[in-house]
Amino acid sequence: MRELTCPTILDAIRAAGLPPHGELILTGDGKLQRYRVEGDKAGSRNGWAVLHSQPMMAGAFGSWKTGETHTWCERTSNPPTAVERLELQRQMKAAQEARAAEQLNVQTAARERAGKLWALAHPATNAHPYLQRKQIGAYGIRQLRDMLVIAARDVHGDLHTLQFISADGSKRFLTGGRITGCYFAIGRPVDSLLLCEGLATASTLHQATGRAVAVAFNCGNLVAVAKALRYKFPALRLIVCADNDIQTKGNPGLTHARAAAQAVGGLLAVPRFTVVAA
Repeated sequence: MRELTCPTILDAIRAAGLPPHGELILTGDGKLQRYRVEGDKAGSRNGWAVLHSQPMMAGAFGSWKTGETHTWCERTSNPPTAVERLELQRQMKAAQEARAAEQLNVQTAARERAGKLWALAHPATNAHPYLQRKQIGAYGIRQLRDMLVIAARDVHGDLHTLQFISADGSKRFLTGGRITGCYFAIGRPVDSLLLCEGLATASTLHQATGRAVAVAFNCGNLVAVAKALRYKFPALRLIVCADNDIQTKGNPGLTHARAAAQAVGGLLAVPRFTVVAA
């Protein structure tokens, strides 16, 4: 949780990169409000904010899509008293609890919608343009209209959300669904299990090695999925296959993959690229 110093909470929301699409009115009543973040699809309400007016203007906000949370407090010439600080702490705790409760409601609704859409979808075939372009098979995935549908489940097999991949390769998730710790599995592990970020990489690994592979969907979810898989398969050899993002600052693919391998005592596999000078 990061505190931002801005004149108003709306300024802080914009500074954090979560500006509302349209008007967002926060009256200071302490009630959590959901809103559509600028750039998100129509109908989504991934943003949330809560503002208290007493003992001073203070609040919190964030995004269920990115998982980030920020706090804000009005800066005045008079610092808060000890009693006011205690009240602010109580309010921030209440805001966290309200956020958690609302997030649970959002995720429950997404889980129910995911189940309905998954039931409507039919098994995908290798004829889908995305699969043909990537030269991979349709391993356990489904198709709804022209979109591939990939199930994200927890270690107990419960479906939480869906990823959709269009013919041109653009990807999106079902709004509000839980991603953390959820994955898509290809094959059944015998003595080892591979873990990577995306479907195309996972399918390619499975085709090349014949081994079971888990898809974490993004690098930020690698550690959570690795820990979940270690819990499910305590004796299995886990091999984290990194996306080597050599052209991205900080190489997030390799950084998160290394952290995931270290967290579960697993192995790390890193692709090497030959850089050709221009």
